[in-house]
Amino acid sequence: MLSPLAEALASLLLLATLVCAVLRPRGFSEALVALPAAGLLLLLGVLPLKPAGLEVRSLAPTLGFLAAVFLLAKMCDRYGLFEAAGAWMARGSRGRPIALLALVFAVASTVTAALSLDATVVLLTPVVFATVAQVRVRPRPHIYACGHLANSASLLLPVSNLTNLLAFSASGLSFIRFGATMALPWLAAIAVEWLVLRRFFASDLVEDGQPVARTARPLPVFACVVVALTLIGFVVTSLVHVAPAFAALGGALLLALPALFKRQIAARDVGRALEIPFLAFVLALGLIVKALSLHGLGSLVAHLMPGGASLGALLLIAVIAAVLANLINNIAAVLLLLPAAAAVGVGPVLAVLIGVNTGPNLTYVGSLATLLWRRVVREQGEDLPLWEFMRLGAITVPLVLVAATVALWISLRLVG
Repeated sequence: MLSPLAEALASLLLLATLVCAVLRPRGFSEALVALPAAGLLLLLGVLPLKPAGLEVRSLAPTLGFLAAVFLLAKMCDRYGLFEAAGAWMARGSRGRPIALLALVFAVASTVTAALSLDATVVLLTPVVFATVAQVRVRPRPHIYACGHLANSASLLLPVSNLTNLLAFSASGLSFIRFGATMALPWLAAIAVEWLVLRRFFASDLVEDGQPVARTARPLPVFACVVVALTLIGFVVTSLVHVAPAFAALGGALLLALPALFKRQIAARDVGRALEIPFLAFVLALGLIVKALSLHGLGSLVAHLMPGGASLGALLLIAVIAAVLANLINNIAAVLLLLPAAAAVGVGPVLAVLIGVNTGPNLTYVGSLATLLWRRVVREQGEDLPLWEFMRLGAITVPLVLVAATVALWISLRLVG
């Protein structure tokens, strides 16, 4: 097929895939259109078999890692970790909305970093709804904190976001070096989010709520220990050059097997927790983006990518990544940008990550996590106005983007 026609077809199929992922008609999986679209590109020769095979091989470890992390987060929920976090926030706030917001920031940032942004969106957000109802304070600041921090606080570890896993693979960094380099940008992003949300929702944080008595919900020590051991396992596997997916799988099995043995969960629950349809969607999306890259878009992106790792270059890369994430979704954007960024160096790869992770707070379509957060919010009976979401994003995203990128530039000089 002629290259212009091939690029047009791949672009059309990418658009159809993203529309389906955003709208999810009748609750169907994101893979409903993605898999047939990728198959059509293969059948017509738009995506040759050899590049497709290489793309599958490169994505396979990332998808395996992601499946294990999904299972780990779901099992932590089964053991009551998130309910215990909600009880701790309710008790620790003593009915003060600002204190509760600070505790939500602490918990959401930690959960996002250690168990991925999906855990914050799907598992923590309903707990925060229940907590604000128990404390009797206005919910908006705390709910927005979950949505924003699911994106902005996902900069720290490879496990924090699918985009991180892809950037981690492209960067060539060890787990420790990745975390050390991104620690300062992570803190900068969280600090800016705190300052803006504290000011933006000042009127919602005035009236005190009702103090909550000590609850009988204990902290699930076993789940906490397993999560800690899993994080240590990531470090160890990185040092001995073993795929970190094995550490994630070990942690997930440590939690899942006792529950299966005691019949607290069924095998089908484990299967659902792996999120196989979503993994299929990511794989198919990777193939579609690969086809686009082969037929001209990849060279265009490489041409736009500035050379070097100066502060100006990193800022420009982060802005390009953020804009592209809001146009075609952050997963497609990172798949498209990473090859060009990796050809320049580690700094540009991590600048891309800052753009695709923090940019989606500007629009609902920027990331699937933001769309999922909106769905969870609506299921809880809260209807947040679109204008409010975009106005808050218009304030936070540019500030977070600049602060995190400047912090990355400093971190690259400190860590090396």
